[in-house]
Amino acid sequence: MCVCERERERERERCKASHNMTIRNVLRDHGQRYRPRMACLKKAEKVVLEMQDPTTGVKLQPQRLVITTIPHAITGEDIVVWLADRFQIDAQEARSFGSMLVALGYIYPIQDHKRLVVKPDASLYRFQTPYFWPTQQWPVEDTDYAIYLAKRNIRKKGILELHEQEQYNHLHKWMNHKWDFIVMQAKEQYRAAKERKKPDRVVFDCQERAYWVVHRPPPGTVSAMDYGLERLIDPNAHEAKTPDDYERIMIFTQQSIMRPRVKSSVSIGALVKYCATYKGHDPFLSKCLPSNPWLTDDVTYWALNMPNVEIPTKMRVERWTFSFGELLSDPRGRDDFRLFLKKEFSGENLAFWEGCEDLKWGTAATMKEKAEQIYKTFLARGAPRWINIDGKTMEITVKGLKHPHRYVLDAAQTHIYMLMKKDSYGRYLKSPVFKETTKKAVCPEEHKFSDSQLEQNARNRRPSLSPIIIRQQEQEQKAKMAASAPVDITQVMSKLSQQGKEAPPRRTSVKND
Repeated sequence: MCVCERERERERERCKASHNMTIRNVLRDHGQRYRPRMACLKKAEKVVLEMQDPTTGVKLQPQRLVITTIPHAITGEDIVVWLADRFQIDAQEARSFGSMLVALGYIYPIQDHKRLVVKPDASLYRFQTPYFWPTQQWPVEDTDYAIYLAKRNIRKKGILELHEQEQYNHLHKWMNHKWDFIVMQAKEQYRAAKERKKPDRVVFDCQERAYWVVHRPPPGTVSAMDYGLERLIDPNAHEAKTPDDYERIMIFTQQSIMRPRVKSSVSIGALVKYCATYKGHDPFLSKCLPSNPWLTDDVTYWALNMPNVEIPTKMRVERWTFSFGELLSDPRGRDDFRLFLKKEFSGENLAFWEGCEDLKWGTAATMKEKAEQIYKTFLARGAPRWINIDGKTMEITVKGLKHPHRYVLDAAQTHIYMLMKKDSYGRYLKSPVFKETTKKAVCPEEHKFSDSQLEQNARNRRPSLSPIIIRQQEQEQKAKMAASAPVDITQVMSKLSQQGKEAPPRRTSVKND
């Protein structure tokens, strides 16, 4: 075992001994147990392990700090150079990456503990013991923090930093029932630390202090351990509650109470019914008739299911009976429904709905014109295809048309949609139009391909051309057509003469012999 590994093992045992001397509380901590960041931390851990490799990692060597020699220390400059060389990045990005490793607690500074960053100079750093890595998921408990602050209070003789003094007073007041035990633990750890050698004492003090700076950051700093939507710019600052916040909470609570509830058995039954209904129409659960074009290279399936095919398939017509939304989402079903509405003299309803969809998903340049055209055609007094909507919806629509936008006709569109769904859709399913379409619908027979045919198709299959190559081919074809086209000499001569008139006369110089 090399000296570096013996040193790491000694530090690990020492950390375990000091950690086991403390007691744990059952309060929810702010450590990694409640931080779903394991994927990121595992990647950072691999980088740190690679940095500690004896042959290819960062060079570890004893470094002198004032009169104390720190074993297995590294400089910030070495960290930045190694990261830049390993990942082929510039120095600025390598410095940011190194600062992230320090902020996560994998590397700790020996000198400046307040700023968890990597300085690209001779500042000293050390690798944190794996026992304290965030992936170990040790709970960062208030009891341990109270013992640490009590130990620093004994060492500094009551002179702590401002935020540490506030935390010390808060924990003293909150844990008053077991403060004697906390002070006893702090004195025992302080006595044990004085018996160590000075380099080990300095290293352990820096290691412990950096650990608590990571997990209990001072005010005004952003902790790398915070995450999620509730994360603030300053996680240590408390968000002030305003009357508007409480009003929003009350409205949300009232809406939640008024929201109808469904029994789990009813919701599960509806889910089972939905799955049973769509099972035969799911390409993952059933076969594609007549064959799957992606496997057999037979395009019959696509030809039979084109948007505006003349004769649809039986499965396609069957989907129209599932819901009114399924009928309108299919262009062929919408054509069939339009034919039914024309016979009932109510085709303007579907035309208005389609116009609203065109407004909603069309270009922004023509949005105002389309809104005005729809209003003149369907909503204005004496319109050629006037639709019947209630007065309140008409008032909302007319008011919104003063400043038209994509969704200005949503209220009227929803009214017409529900009218067609509740009235026209039911009559359509019973009408001769739907029955005739169902009668003419085809049911393609399954195309059977042998294994040898499928294998041959797979061999002959080639990927599609890139859009860039297609564009280049189109440009080359246009150039060839332009080159092969007959040239009009008169037009060419006229252009040349115009260019000659526009060009300024050249100055000529006469040389004297």
